[in-house]
Amino acid sequence: MFAICAAAQWATAIGACKLKTLEIPITMVSMKPLTTAKINDRNVQFTVDSGAFFSILSSANAAELNLKTRLAPFGSYIIGAGGGAASVSSVATVRDLTLAGMPFPDIDFLVGGSDISGSIGILGQNILNRWDVEYDLGQGVVRLVKPDDCRNSLLAYWVKPTDSLSVIDIRPEPGHAARYSHTIASASVNGSTIRVMFDTGAGPSILSLEAAARAGTTPASPGVVPGGMSVGFGSTYQTYIAPFSSFKIGDEEIKNTRLRIGALDLQNADMLIGPDFFLAHRIYVANGEHKIYFTYNGGPVFDLSGAKYPGVANEPRAPVTVEHASSQSPEGSTASSTVGANAADAGDLSRRGQALAARRDFDHALADLNRACELAPDNAEYLYQRGMVYWQMKQMKLAMTDFNLAIKLKPDAVPALFARAELGLWMHDKQAASADLDAADAAMAKEENARLTLAEVYRRADLLEPAIRQFDMWITYHSEDSRMPVALNGRCRARALRGVELQTALKDCNAAIKHATNVSSFYAQVADSRGLVFLRLGEYDKSIADYNASLKIVAKNPWSLYGRGIDEMHKQKSVEGQSDLDQATAIWPQVADEFKRWGIIP
Repeated sequence: MFAICAAAQWATAIGACKLKTLEIPITMVSMKPLTTAKINDRNVQFTVDSGAFFSILSSANAAELNLKTRLAPFGSYIIGAGGGAASVSSVATVRDLTLAGMPFPDIDFLVGGSDISGSIGILGQNILNRWDVEYDLGQGVVRLVKPDDCRNSLLAYWVKPTDSLSVIDIRPEPGHAARYSHTIASASVNGSTIRVMFDTGAGPSILSLEAAARAGTTPASPGVVPGGMSVGFGSTYQTYIAPFSSFKIGDEEIKNTRLRIGALDLQNADMLIGPDFFLAHRIYVANGEHKIYFTYNGGPVFDLSGAKYPGVANEPRAPVTVEHASSQSPEGSTASSTVGANAADAGDLSRRGQALAARRDFDHALADLNRACELAPDNAEYLYQRGMVYWQMKQMKLAMTDFNLAIKLKPDAVPALFARAELGLWMHDKQAASADLDAADAAMAKEENARLTLAEVYRRADLLEPAIRQFDMWITYHSEDSRMPVALNGRCRARALRGVELQTALKDCNAAIKHATNVSSFYAQVADSRGLVFLRLGEYDKSIADYNASLKIVAKNPWSLYGRGIDEMHKQKSVEGQSDLDQATAIWPQVADEFKRWGIIP
């Protein structure tokens, strides 16, 4: 639970404080904070990433936007959270970037690294750190804020006298220019002091293995379970979910919680505070004061349920007048309105609904999205968002109805086409799913990052020829992306299932497996794919070796068991072979039919 240990004390204000703000609408897509901007009058989506020291575009997206680039300094690279490095090939200057109606002329973007799913690139600290920043992701808003005459004032202007508030210092980063610095502060885990980086682009919050070990927890500790793979710039790494007796930051403490841990390799922090924490809090980063103010919104933090913050009375504080900018910069803003008002229009309701859905509060998310759809019945995006909530609530027919309406309004809406195709596959309607995937293919530029998703859905639909074509296109334009091993494994498996170009498939699997540790779930996936290639090639000993490696990690994979059984049958090891075939069938009764469908029989 949350426990507030002390109340912060505040000085009385001297003078009248004004906050000039630029309000940036944010849509939470899963755990990604996205905002719409314009580059040279073209609407694009960016991920707002407080953990990125600089704004970034991938090479493919820079090419798609027809941006002129210049060479980056020799040897430039980006270091990811997992320690992997992605090269920076060039720098692009965007002459006309418009964000929330305000022009930002001549903004530099690094060009390189991985694509960000669902967005064209990253807005990093070279934009966010120009002024103060308020992160109100729970209401679907980020605000750039310029304080005026606010010395000795409480900048967390929304706080009421009975609210609980934490204030922590931002730690300086040696060797970093102030405008490119990360937002780093101190916290503690099980009483052990750690450095935390506030990172809206991190995905779920994650603690390094080294810091977890200092707090007495390792992946081998009791109660620790696998947490899946994390993918970042230049690397993929295994994560785990581990129990901890205490996580404390500022005056807030979470007791008996669980945290994600993994092989982070950050020079300046032990933990990434991700959007799950941001959604549960309202956070004001006072760059000018080198402080962070935050309050709790309610609901789970780090997947915590039942957390409560006792109210703590605070001392009187300075009055603050808040002003909004519309199309002006914070320096010149004078337009006045209320910050933090209840959502009153469809856009506000949509963003708040998405934020609630990201926290898996589906009932309240649905209420907001229902109202958004009532206010704007011709908006395809709101219908798609509501359909996704219905789907997560397992109300499949209502989800399909919303996807149908969204696509009727906007036939080239790629996310809705993907969703309807996936739902069609779940309903065993491959013909309809195929038509939606073909429509998505036609709607996308050849460089689009979403082609990797398209390839994977084609493959799940057993449409292997178009799947291979999509993998080919994505791999051609995304050579620097950290998901390249995933794409290579997908293309390898598609060719292995078809039984074509097996030597090419083998090269793909060999390249993919070089990027996986031999104890990871991804290694198991690639070994299973390569085992199938070797089975097709008649190299049964090599196939058995790969299936053995895969089964050592995932012991009950019916594909690996059945494939190994076929290998053993071909080697006249009928007892061992039949045992594997029987085990696989017990786990998945349809496994024999699946192999037979691709022409593979014992």
